[in-house]
Amino acid sequence: MTLAEAIAQASDRLSPAERRIAEVVLAHPEAVAFGTVAELAARSGVSGPTVVRMARRLGWLGFSGLQDAVRTELSHRLRPAVERIRDRPADDLVGRSLHADIDNVQRSLGCIAADDLDRAVDRLSDRRASILVLASEASAGIGALLAWELGLLRPGVRALGCTDVSIARDLAGASTVDTVIAVDLRRYERWVVDTVARLPADGPGLIAVTDSALSPIAARAEVTFVVEAASPGPFDSHVGALAVVNVVVAAVASRIRRRATDRLDRVESAWNETGALVGRR
Repeated sequence: MTLAEAIAQASDRLSPAERRIAEVVLAHPEAVAFGTVAELAARSGVSGPTVVRMARRLGWLGFSGLQDAVRTELSHRLRPAVERIRDRPADDLVGRSLHADIDNVQRSLGCIAADDLDRAVDRLSDRRASILVLASEASAGIGALLAWELGLLRPGVRALGCTDVSIARDLAGASTVDTVIAVDLRRYERWVVDTVARLPADGPGLIAVTDSALSPIAARAEVTFVVEAASPGPFDSHVGALAVVNVVVAAVASRIRRRATDRLDRVESAWNETGALVGRR
């Protein structure tokens, strides 16, 4: 039985305070898996004993039992492809995928705090800054789209290469006004983690798009966007990450609308003059 199923079965017996805890558990399982009773109580606006009572009402001996169940469920979601490919194929794969990706989008966008989005947009809109997109091979599509769309809105955006030579070259002159956007999900690629770890304290700021606030690329990030990546197949879904990237790009476009409009007009004119695009606008 999944955590969501256990909560659904007990919903009629939960008090309003316990329902608030259940909502937090479902929306932010990582906060339960790696947090404390006091932290979950504070996030839910209840007392510590209420958290323990709710865990027992769901069938566990206490908070530690609930925490173990959440950790187990998270680890199952994030099993590597080499394990998931051995699972029996899911029935109604289209329906399961639809449900998983709707949930991925809702959870990923639901985790975005207004203050975090504002801080990210402040950095990405700074006309003095260079924007460096650092994406793992598995997340390369998301990183490439992010770099391309931001590059249409403003100058000074480029994707970081995956070799020590190219990374060192691109980061050599980066300053505190510049920003690195790192995109990677568990299991994290070593070169991405190492690059983030080597960023100097007096160097560029860091925005992380990853699967957990405890991700190694989130350790020194100024802003972390936590995305969900559940999938009925062997590979992680990137729909949640794509939804977050879409929001970030839209927010930057809104902030620098006048500058971005002028830049897009020039780009569009160049495309039209060279016949670069085929088909009607």
